[in-house]
Parts: sequence; structure tokens; C-alpha cells
Amino acid sequence: MADLAPTALPGLTATEVAERVAAGQTNDVPVRASRGTWEIVRANVFTRINAILAVLFVIVMSTGSFLDGLFGGMIVANSVVGMVQELRAKRTLDRLTIVGQARPRVRRDGHSLELAPNEVVADDIIEMSAGDQVVVDGEVVEASALEVDESLLTGESDPVVKQPGDPVMSGSFVAAGNGAYRATKVGKEAYATRLAEEASRFTLVKSDLRNGINQILRVITWLLIPAGALSVYNQLSVSQPLNEALRGMVAALVPMVPEGLVLMTSIAFAVGVIRLGQRQCLVNELPAIEGLARVDVVCADKTGTLTENAMRLAEVRQLGDDPQVHQALAALAAADPRPNASLQAIAEAYLPRPAADETYLPCPDPDEASQLGTSTPVQLAAADRSESDAPAAETGDPGWPVEAVAPFSSARKWSGASFGAHGDWVLGAPDVLLDGTGSNSTGSDSTGSDSTGSDAASAAQAEAEQLAAQGLRVLLLGRASQPVDSPQAPGPVTPVALVVLDQKVRPDAKDTLDYFADQSVAVKVISGDNAASVGAVAAGLGLTGAQAPVDARTLSDDPAALARTLDSTAVFGRVTPEQKRAMVGALQSSGHTVAMTGDGVNDVLALKDADIGVAMGAGSPATRSVAQIVLLDNKFATLPHVVAEGRRVIGNIERVSTLFLTKTVYSVLLALLVGIPGLIGFEALPYPFYPRHITITGWFTIGLPAFVLSLAPNNERARPGFVSRVFRTAVPAGAVIAVACLTSYLLARNGSDPGADEAAGLQASTSALITLTVIAMWVLGIVARPYAPWKVALVAVMTCGSALMFLTPLTRQLFLLDPTNTSHTLTALACAAVGVVLVETAWIVAGRRGRSAPTE
Repeated sequence: MADLAPTALPGLTATEVAERVAAGQTNDVPVRASRGTWEIVRANVFTRINAILAVLFVIVMSTGSFLDGLFGGMIVANSVVGMVQELRAKRTLDRLTIVGQARPRVRRDGHSLELAPNEVVADDIIEMSAGDQVVVDGEVVEASALEVDESLLTGESDPVVKQPGDPVMSGSFVAAGNGAYRATKVGKEAYATRLAEEASRFTLVKSDLRNGINQILRVITWLLIPAGALSVYNQLSVSQPLNEALRGMVAALVPMVPEGLVLMTSIAFAVGVIRLGQRQCLVNELPAIEGLARVDVVCADKTGTLTENAMRLAEVRQLGDDPQVHQALAALAAADPRPNASLQAIAEAYLPRPAADETYLPCPDPDEASQLGTSTPVQLAAADRSESDAPAAETGDPGWPVEAVAPFSSARKWSGASFGAHGDWVLGAPDVLLDGTGSNSTGSDSTGSDSTGSDAASAAQAEAEQLAAQGLRVLLLGRASQPVDSPQAPGPVTPVALVVLDQKVRPDAKDTLDYFADQSVAVKVISGDNAASVGAVAAGLGLTGAQAPVDARTLSDDPAALARTLDSTAVFGRVTPEQKRAMVGALQSSGHTVAMTGDGVNDVLALKDADIGVAMGAGSPATRSVAQIVLLDNKFATLPHVVAEGRRVIGNIERVSTLFLTKTVYSVLLALLVGIPGLIGFEALPYPFYPRHITITGWFTIGLPAFVLSLAPNNERARPGFVSRVFRTAVPAGAVIAVACLTSYLLARNGSDPGADEAAGLQASTSALITLTVIAMWVLGIVARPYAPWKVALVAVMTCGSALMFLTPLTRQLFLLDPTNTSHTLTALACAAVGVVLVETAWIVAGRRGRSAPTE
């Protein structure tokens, strides 16, 4: 809580707030980070697949064959497992959403305090400064060089200058300046809330993975209709008891339903949310998990990403004999109520505030310092700084009267203030303020010749470049020739001093860049800082191509030319917010999937347009609101874990999809192969399997291994063509299994003793099941590649479990198996061997086609 200035509007009283709460004039709009509990229960229980299985379960129960109803357990398993994982994910998301929630500063009873957005009421006075998001609709009541960016709402790229009386809309954000506004529309009446109601944040609508699975399910649905109808007709027309016909019909229909595919997908995403939540990573939109797995370019801002936001004043290097250098810096720091990181570092040095002592970027050694024109190097810590580099003794706010303030803007790269008789002072990028050599002479004497002024500007700019090349942030303090609120500001600038700031490199930055290099993910550092400074920091971290940074002011506006430059260059400096946005668009136009990381208001537009926006938790509220992923612990090193999680989800779901689709294909084809002869006048065949056969085979070859594989580590880079790859593998494998099973069944059935119908039928079914199990297990082995010890163990355990099913007397009796006919068993194994060879050949051919096929 902070006290307000006597002239500031005091805000509502506690009594007035209570009146508005009682009247329902609150901003009580819950943040839908996840679905509600009832929505999760309903989505997992009342599904089309569960309904189909429930009907078939009732039919098979009516026959009295309770063991054939084992597949009914899948209804419970699908529902319970899905609900448990989604509810865990919901708790994780809700907790992290509250932690990462932006808290606006609201005036109440003459004090300024931070509140949750849903605690705002109508007529509240809400303060705002650069980087803050407007949380409700309102009317400006105070404005100091206030500029609001409404591009996320209107598409207008230029910030709008706001004066008292102007409206502001929720969802916009402050680009520069500061002020306050009165809340006029809260809750569901606010503009941003109306937009948010049109689409829930918990959605997979834009998920390539979910779209692919939906496409697969559509194909399966069309196949189920004729195959299912034919199975019902065939089994009811075969001369066998009704209960046997119903069991055969159910056995044919159950495996056609890919009951676990959607479940495994939901579990994979939910577990991904939980795992990332344990790393303090908030996933605002679930497709971001898989989206990062497809990323091949990461655009990273320097400040807040490669370096920490906190900086410290290391040196003030005077360029002349102006006696007011230190007073001007103190006055500038005191004049801005919401300083940016650079001005905050100056304020900590000049104004009476405690500052932390940290280790910062390596600074020039004494030899380098002497080459730069000073005998005192920039040191590592405040305790080592020489007296000549420290602020002058007369530090503290000099009390200069402030006539106008120009807060820092990423677009113009400078800030300043007009102090009446003490002059107009600016602080910003040397290469911007001195651009065009339009400055006057150094020092307080502004009457020198143009050549002297030009020489002074050139010398100052050269010295600043040399310092920036060491990876330091360098600002120019100068006297402006125009008041800072003038449209022509700052005009020609008289360079007075260079302000050198230390930047602390994130300790995890190098490892993160190395990870992306190993994964063939290109990193582009795009920053508003000096290009040489950015390049020095990136080069120190080992980024390839950092030795040749490019000043973004020299870039072409043509998207194609910009894309070519981006492909060959890794580091860019002096990038404006609009250029960051254009760079993201240019990379996307070249076919790249782009992730953008940032923490400042200048990153908002690029974060919004990138395929994946990643914001730091300590960043501005505006960046956190538009990003799909927020790193709440502010660790750049968390990003590789997010990428790995996305790859795990996509790669494993592709494996699981292959297993489930193979089962559906062989079930549909087998039903057609069994049923068609009866339609064309031949003897109708009973379905080879009982429902219990399909259930137990599915456990060992699909269900249990699919669950394990869906949660396993997977570092394979995501590739386009998910659906086509799954079909290329599953359709041939399913076709081979169907033909091999029917062949084995017919050979065993025709070779049986005609007088032993029941025993012969059981042995024929067992032979077909042996063939099915062997080939399906081989498909599992293919899907599990490349092998790791745990995968070999998984396949071995499933194989042993399947074998025991045929060898143990108890399981033979329970599951109606009879492998005692050696001839039939050998025939089944021979059919399986041929099937294995065909499946392996199809896998090899499909792999070659996949490698040669163009990307989608």
C-alpha cells in the first residue's frame, strides 16, 4: 500500500465499495484457465464411444456370458482415468493462473493498493503505466504523456495518445507514460470480457494433433457403418444359437471402436500440464504444448530473456564540463513515477534506496579501459567501483520543478523531462539521439560551431559503441533543444555524459541456447538495445552468428527481403515493436514455426502474432496476458522442458494412434471378409472371436502398452503429416492381420473333425487368436522403436503375458482357449510368420515414402 500525492484523486471509500459490491457492480468474471469440474465429468462420461460400448455391454450381458463383458471395464477406465488426470491438470492450472495473474493498482481511501482484477468495482480509480493492461473499460482521469496501444483490439498499430476524458478499453495496454482511469464498465459489460466469452481458453480447436485425430475418427466412423451393419446381418443369419450370434456380433463391433485414442490424447495433454506446472510454467492454451514441439525458430528478446531485468549504474562518463550531470540524472529519476529498468538503476544509485549487490556482466579490463579513454574500468560490484565513477556527493532529488515529462518509449528509444530554468534533458540511445550529427557542442556551452558539435557527437557515439561492444548498456545524457513535450522533441541534442549500466546474464541462458542448437532450432535475438551490445552478449553465450549483429534501422520494409536477412542473421539491435512483429511475420512466411519470448511492453505485438508466445512471469501484465505460455519462475531454462514436453505429447500420441488404428482396421476388414461370402451366396461364416478374446488381446497389445508409451520420454522433433504417417503404417498392418487371421481360422476350421463342431470351432478361434496376437505384438515392437531397455522390457512383459494366456489351464478355461491341437497351432504360427514379414516390409516401405514425401 502506498500513500497518494495530495493532488491525486483519492478513489472510492470503503463504504462506497461496499455499496457497489451489494449492487453487483463488480468485475467478478472468473478466469477460465480450465473447464469446470462438472464439465470435466460430463466430457469424460457422456461420450459417443462410451455410449456405443454401453449398448454392446448390455447386449452381451443379456446372453449370460459375463466374461465376454470384460470390455465394459473400459467404460469405467476411460471415464475415471480421464477425469482424474484432467482434474489434476485443472488444479495445477487454476493455482498457477492465480499466481501469474496481473494485479492492477487501485486507489481506495487515499491509498494505492494492488487488487485482483475481480475485486475491482465500478467507479474505481485504477492507475496505469507502461506495460500495464487495461483490465476494465474506463475513462481517463489523469494522463502524463500517456500512450495506449489498442492494436490487439482494433488492429491499429500506432499507440493512441490519451488525455483526461478519453475512453480506454479493456484488453488494450499502456505503451508509454502513466495515468489513471475511472472504471465505467466492469464484469461482463467490459469489452474484453465480451470477446473472451466467444472462445474458452481451455480449447484444442487450433491443435494440429487434435484435428488429425478428429480426421482419423471421421474415417473410422464411415467404415464402422457398413462393417457394423454387415456384422449384425451375418451373425444373425448364421445357423447358430441366438446368444452365440449376439456374442459374435459384439466381438466384431467392439474392436472397431477406438475407445482409448481420445483418452490417451487427453491424458497426454493433462500430464503435460501437470509436469510443466511443477516447473512453474503456466500453459494458457493447451495447443501451445504441441506447438512448441513444432517450433524451428525461437525469437528471443535480450533484456529479461538472455539477461535479467535488473541493472545497476556502473559509471557516469562525462563528455565535457557540465556541472549539472549528476543533478540532472537524479532529477530525471525522480520525475518519472514509473521508471523503466534503466532509469530504475539510476534511481537506485542517486536516490536514497537500498540496492542489491550482485555480480554482473564481465567488464573491460584496465587495458581496454585505457583504450576507451578512461583510466578507471567498469567494475564487477559496487564495492569495487572507484570514487571517480560513483555519483557525486550531492546526490538525491535536487527538487527541480518539472514542467513536462516524456516517459521512455520503445519506438523512440529515449525519455526526458523539461525542468524550466534548468533546461530540457533527455536520456536514451546514443545512436538515436545523436543520429544525423544534429547535436551542439559538449558541455554547457552551446554556442560552438557546427563542426565542433559534429565532432563531439561523433566522438560520443564512437565511445558509446566501444562500450556497447563489451556487452554493456550505454545511455546518453544530453540537453535537448526542444521541450520534451514538443512535437519536434528532442531536436538537436548536446551530449553531456555517457551512462554505463551493468547487465546480469541469466546463468541458464547459455545452456538453453546450446540445447536449441543441438535440436536444430534457430535462435534469433531481436532487441531494442544497441546492436553491438546485443551482439556482445549473444557472442558471450556462444550463439552462432552473433559476431555480425545488424542494426534494424538498416533493414528493408519488404517482407521477402526481410525474410532473407533473417535466414542469414542471428542478432538484431535497435528493433522497434513494429519491426519485431514484422520479423515474426517474415519468418512465418518462409514456412517457419516461430516462438517469441519476451517480457516487456515492446514485445506484446510480436508475442501475439507468433505461433507460440512465451512471457516471463516478472514481465509486464500485457505480455503475460497475450502469451500462450508464462514462465512464472522467470527461468529461460524452462523453455527446453516445454519443448521436450510438446515433443513427448506429439510423438507418443502418434505411436498410440498407430496401435489403435491398426486394431480398428483389422477389425473392420475381418468383419467384411467374414460377412461378404454370406451376401453373395456362399456359406456364412461365424465371427472367429468371442468378445473376451478381443478384450484380453487388446490389453496386452494395445491398452497397457499404449498407456505406458503415451507418458514416456520422446525427444523426436515433430514433423508435419501426422495423419498420413499413421495411415501409412496402420492400414497395411491392419490388412495383413485381418487376412492372416482369417486364413489361419479357415485352415484350422477345414482341417478339424467334422463330428466335433464345438471343439473344432474353439480350436479354430484359438488358432486365429494366436495369429492375431503374434502379429499385433510385432506391430507393438515396431511402434516402440527406437528401442531402449525399458521398451524392450515392456514388449517382453506383454509377450509373456500373452503367452501365459494360452499356456495356463485357468486362463484357457476362463477365456475359452484350446491350443492343444499341435497342427492347428503350427499353422497359426506359420500364418503369423508370413504376416510378420509382410508387416515389416510394409513398415520399411512406408518409412521410405515418409522420408521422400514433401512436407505438408
